[in-house]
Amino acid sequence: MNQDDIKVINSNDPNDNNSPTEEEIDEQRRQFLLTSTGILGGVGVACALTPFVSSWLPSAQAEAAGAPVQVDLSKLEPGQQVTVEWRGKPVWIIRRTKEMLETLKGAEEQLRDPKSLVEQQPVYAQNQYRSINPEYLVLVGICTHLGCSPKYFPIVNELGPHWVGGFYCPCHGSTFDLAGRVFKGVPAPINLEVPPYYFLSEHVIVIGEDKKQG
Repeated sequence: MNQDDIKVINSNDPNDNNSPTEEEIDEQRRQFLLTSTGILGGVGVACALTPFVSSWLPSAQAEAAGAPVQVDLSKLEPGQQVTVEWRGKPVWIIRRTKEMLETLKGAEEQLRDPKSLVEQQPVYAQNQYRSINPEYLVLVGICTHLGCSPKYFPIVNELGPHWVGGFYCPCHGSTFDLAGRVFKGVPAPINLEVPPYYFLSEHVIVIGEDKKQG
């Protein structure tokens, strides 16, 4: 390629016929200003919308408070466990069978707090079953020793000849019966927590608040 074939763009030579005219330069400036104004205007609109959109989102304080959780139990089979989250904690819902409920009757001598005298449950759950409806158990799935999450072992003798079914914490060996009551001789000092809850209907439960009166 010869040097004469190379076209110089944006030359500063006033005699260069390829240089843009003053009219072309003015037009380019006008287009640039229009484009810049549009961009800045868009940024301004975005900034104006940000607080408006943010007002739709829940505040950090509201998230920390933890809204109630509604759970449909219609598909929960007898013996099954489902876990939901409330206030960042795992909450277990277990549909107990008649056989599972029977295991609760003869275990009181082995339990540290069989009558749930320590306030780890609402008043309406301070009974042998620690529940509103004996069939459904609702517990916060956090060990009362150091905060690990126990595992669900509902089958009799599953963990040994004296195991009647319940929860076992793999961290330090704490055990709880099928009502979340702690056995004697383990690190956990108190029963598992029962959160506030109520039945909205036969198969729908609301976790996180007591039933509203009136």
